[in-house]
Amino acid sequence: MKKAKIYKPSKTAMQSGLKKFDKWIIEFITEKPGINPLMGWESSSDTYSELNLEFKTKELAIEYAKKNKIDYELIEPKTRKINKKSYADNFTK
Repeated sequence: MKKAKIYKPSKTAMQSGLKKFDKWIIEFITEKPGINPLMGWESSSDTYSELNLEFKTKELAIEYAKKNKIDYELIEPKTRKINKKSYADNFTK
């Protein structure tokens, strides 16, 4: 059976906004990647390792995995803690 992980991607350190990070991704897991003898890169004959599916909601991704009999691991996103500050706090110390 195919194995996959379902997750919501996180933004990189070079990005400040969260606009493009509202999608969920199914990424297939390769069991035994091999080493390419010519270049020394990691490679696999499994074409599912190159496939990432995007969904608007977590429920749609889970429904797709169940419908196609894919074993999946759900990785919940971590919530951001926002400390609200006032501009005046810079001068009150």
